Amino acid sequence: MVDEGPLRAAVDTAWCVYRARHRDVDAADGRRCLLERHLQGRREARESNGDAQELAAFGLAYLERLSDNEC
Repeated sequence: MVDEGPLRAAVDTAWCVYRARHRDVDAADGRRCLLERHLQGRREARESNGDAQELAAFGLAYLERLSDNEC
């Protein structure tokens, strides 16, 4: 079974940092779901649990690339 701890920590960290930088983004914004799917896929593609800090950095970069139209 895969440890979800690092993934959950990465999603929470990236989302908190993103929302701190973009105060107009609501906590229930659809980008959080996109972030979760992106990081899950990235982790599965690497076939490792991944480090939470590394995943959070990838997640934040992903969020910054999203346009408001993709939500």
